[in-house]
This record gives sequence, structure tokens and C-alpha cells, in this order.
Amino acid sequence: MWVFGYGSLMWRPGFTPVETRMAHLQGYHRSLCVYSHIHRGSVDNPGLVLGLKRGGTCDGLALSIPEKQADEVLCYLRERELANQVYHEKLHPLKLDDGRVVEALVYVADESHAQYADNLSPHDAALIVRGAVGISGPNIDYVVNTVSHLKEMGLQDNNLENIADLLRLKNAV
Repeated sequence: MWVFGYGSLMWRPGFTPVETRMAHLQGYHRSLCVYSHIHRGSVDNPGLVLGLKRGGTCDGLALSIPEKQADEVLCYLRERELANQVYHEKLHPLKLDDGRVVEALVYVADESHAQYADNLSPHDAALIVRGAVGISGPNIDYVVNTVSHLKEMGLQDNNLENIADLLRLKNAV
């Protein structure tokens, strides 16, 4: 079983994959489009976390779940990703960097959910991220870590990088 990491699953999956490959997802793109009320913010001061939005493409990591731990890892992922039902769990093909195509679990943002944040400008997103803290830490750390890991992997996400740049400029937001 494979799962697609496009945000914190790339750098903090919570399990040890048996194989990790660079992967390309067609039909969705990475976006800071989910208000976080738990991990990177609170109900009173929500943060923003990544979701997959329809359209475009997304590069990330395909993580192979160990067969003997599949039930345990799937339970963990559902607890982590589906706690507030802001994501839909789907099976979708990924193209791996070695040419294989695999079916993988992907977590797609539910555009009808109350925590869906659509069409935020980079400036507005940075304002939200800058002041939010949740049980997993400051929201700014989540954005900066994701951008850092994408760069280490040789991947570019212009929108996320623009937001991270705004966060680094103290007077910009």
C-alpha cells in the first residue's frame, strides 16, 4: 500500500516506510487551503495547513506502507488526517520517479467543509500562519519545514515559497 506525502507526511510520516520514492500526482495541486483548529492553530486562532485542491499537478513523496503494519498505519493515518473530516481519502494513481505507476492513498481537501480556506492571497495566508500555534507547534514552523524539505528534494512550489518569504520578512505581514 502506498500513501502520497505532499506536506508534513514528507518529513514526519509517523511510520517507517519500506520504500520512499519521488512521485508525481496529476489532477491536484498543493495549497494552504485548510484552517487548522488543532495541530497548527486553535478554534479561536486557526492556522493553515496543506490540502490537495483540484487541478494542476503536485510532486511529493510516495511512501510504501509495510504490509505487516498496513492495518496499524492505515488506522494511524485516518486518525491523523481524518480527525475533523476536512479531507477525503481517495485512491489515485501516482507516477514514481522510476517510471512505475502505483495506486496510492491521497488526502484531498473537502471544498464544502467549514475549514476549507479558498482563494487566500499569499499575504492573507502569511498573516494567518504568523500568529497561529497548535498542539503540533507554531504554524510558521510547518510552512517553513515544508518549503525546506521541498527544496532539499529539488522541488519547487512558488506559491508556498512566496508565503514562506513573507513570513521571513517581519514587516511584510
